[in-house]
Amino acid sequence: MVKEPLSLWQIARSRGYSRRDFLKFCGYLSAALGLEAGQARALTKALETKPRPPVLWFHFQECTCCSESFIKSSHPLLADILLDRISLDYSLTLQAAAGEQAEAAVTETIKNYPGQYILMAEGSVPMKDDGVYCTIAGRTALDGLREAAEKAMAVIAWGSCASNGCVQAASPNPTGATPIHKLLPNVVNVPGCPPIAEVMTGVVAHLLAFGRLPQLDSQGRPKAFYSTRIHDSCYRRPYYDAGLFVESFDDDGAKKGYCLYKMGCRGPQTYNSCGIIRWNGSTSYPIQSGAPCIGCSEAGYYDAGPFYRSLPAFPGFGVESTADRLGIYLAAAAGGGVALHAVATNIRKRRLIKRELEGSLKDKDLKAGKPKDKTEKTEKTEGGA
Repeated sequence: MVKEPLSLWQIARSRGYSRRDFLKFCGYLSAALGLEAGQARALTKALETKPRPPVLWFHFQECTCCSESFIKSSHPLLADILLDRISLDYSLTLQAAAGEQAEAAVTETIKNYPGQYILMAEGSVPMKDDGVYCTIAGRTALDGLREAAEKAMAVIAWGSCASNGCVQAASPNPTGATPIHKLLPNVVNVPGCPPIAEVMTGVVAHLLAFGRLPQLDSQGRPKAFYSTRIHDSCYRRPYYDAGLFVESFDDDGAKKGYCLYKMGCRGPQTYNSCGIIRWNGSTSYPIQSGAPCIGCSEAGYYDAGPFYRSLPAFPGFGVESTADRLGIYLAAAAGGGVALHAVATNIRKRRLIKRELEGSLKDKDLKAGKPKDKTEKTEKTEGGA
C-alpha cells in the first residue's frame, strides 16, 4: 500500500513552524509569482491540503550549480521543508542510495504515481554517437529521460544547460549537447547559470497550487520571472541614461558604480529577475557586485563573443539628446503634447543627475528638483526689491 505523502503545512507544523510562519511563507511565494489576491488564497489552500508531489531529479551534462542554488534558498521554511533533501524520490546528487537501490526509486515512482510526479532535468542531453557521452545505469540519458517523462505531471528544465545547452553546446558542440525542450513537448524552461532559488521554488509552488504549468513566454520560460530585462530593473540604469560608464574595472567610474555597459554587460538583452529578487536573501547580484551581466539565461550566450566586450550600439536617449529633436519623433509617434512634456522632463532629470554626479550641485539643489545658480538668486533678489 502506497503511503499518502504529507502536505507542506503538515510537515511545517510537525517541525515546529507556527501558522504565522506558514502564512508568511505563502505570501512570500505569492509575491514572487505576482499572484492576485484570489490566486494567492488558492496557493495557500493548496500548500495546506495538497500533498507534495514526488520528484524525480535527473542529472545529465551539467555542473550541479542548479541543485546547489535550489537547496540553498535563503528562506528558512523553504530550505527546511520544501527543499529538504529527503523530499526528493530520486536525485543522483542528494540521495544516499546508489546503484540498483537508486534506480529502483525511479521505477517505483513511475509505477505508483503516474501523472502525479514532477520530472526535473538538470543538464543537456548528448545526441552524438548514440548518446554515449552520458549514460546512467547502463542507459543513455535520452532513454532514461523519455521513460520518466512519459507519465510525468510536468517536466521542468533547470538551468541553462537543460534550457538551451549552455557551455556544453558551445561551438563545435562535440557531444551534440541538446536542450530538453528539443527532445520533449511542454517543457518549462527555467534558464540561468544557475537559476535563482526562489524562482525555482516559485515554479514548483505554482504547479502544486494550480495543477498546471505557469504562464510561459515564447521560449517556454515562466513570465512571472522572465518578462523583465535586467537593464530595466538595474539600479545602475540612471548612469546609463546619463552617459556615465565604467571604462576599466579599476577606474574612478567603477568606484562610483557607473554603468557596466562598456565592460560587456548584456543586461539590455537579458530577461531575468536578478535585479528584482537577487541572490543570497536579496543581498546582491552580479551587477551590484561590480561584474557585468553575461546573459547566462539567454540562449547562445556562450557563443556570443567575449564577455567583456561591449554589445553593439544599443539605442537610448543619452544626455546629449535635445528635447526638440526627440520631440519631433515622439510627436509623430505619440501624437500629443503629453509625450513631448515627458521627454523634456526626463532629459532635464538626466542632466540633473549628471551634474550632481560631477559635483556641480549641492544637496539642497537636488532636493529642490532643479539647479539653482547665483544668477537666478540675484534676479529674484532684485525683483523682490
